[in-house]
Amino acid sequence: MPVYFFCIRNGRYSGASDCGTELADRDAAWAEMTKVCGDLVGSISRNLKQNAEWQMELLDESKKPVFRIRLIAETLDVQEPCSTQTGLRATR
Repeated sequence: MPVYFFCIRNGRYSGASDCGTELADRDAAWAEMTKVCGDLVGSISRNLKQNAEWQMELLDESKKPVFRIRLIAETLDVQEPCSTQTGLRATR
């Protein structure tokens, strides 16, 4: 079974797990990564600073990234309503 490693980057901090996780295939690896990220995202977003980025990568056995999930906090100079940012228009 393939072995995968989690890597977290938060500002200047970056660290990968030394202990790998055996997962059946890429689909199982993606499912595990999204589960772990989902468990962490609440506490991460509460502590995320403005204009900062947090990311989790899942690395393969050779420590090359397979998947990445990023959480980005941006301060915008001009704030548009969400509906115009996504291209949606209000209808009457």
